[in-house]
Amino acid sequence: MAEHKEIIVDASRGYEENTIDARLILYFTGGLFLLIVITFGLMWLFQYWVLEPQWKASDDEQRLPMALDKEGRLPPEPRLQSAPGFGVDSPNGRVNLELREPQAEYRELLKQWQDEWENGQKDPQTGTVVTLSIEAAKEKVLNDGMIKSRTEEESKAAVKEAGTFYSASSAGRLPSEVRR
Repeated sequence: MAEHKEIIVDASRGYEENTIDARLILYFTGGLFLLIVITFGLMWLFQYWVLEPQWKASDDEQRLPMALDKEGRLPPEPRLQSAPGFGVDSPNGRVNLELREPQAEYRELLKQWQDEWENGQKDPQTGTVVTLSIEAAKEKVLNDGMIKSRTEEESKAAVKEAGTFYSASSAGRLPSEVRR
């Protein structure tokens, strides 16, 4: 059987005695300081052994991530934003953005999008309009006569029919209720 250790509580104090061990605080502070020194030392070694040789590399050896390779090919996909010199495909052919400002790509795409929004998208092979802007589509529908207005009698009949309610007990016969 396990021995029970008796705990003696001094009720006259009314609180639990709080002991702070200064030696443990000093150990923790020393260990933290040592960890920081080791980390700084490793970063210093990394900077001068690994990064410094890259900084001092000649222009031929230095490769930027977005640079073209020796054959002039683009870097692998995904290219989220093209670098200057790549260009943009447009309906009229490729637009070369070489030696242009970085915003040139956005401006060229915005011009293409505005043209599609105003004139619609055209099929490159046939040249027919595939999509129209909303305003152009509304105008075309109204001008082609696709929507025909009703006469006064047809309108009244449609309103009357919309007000009738076929209940379940009518079984498809004449409407049993007319609601207003």
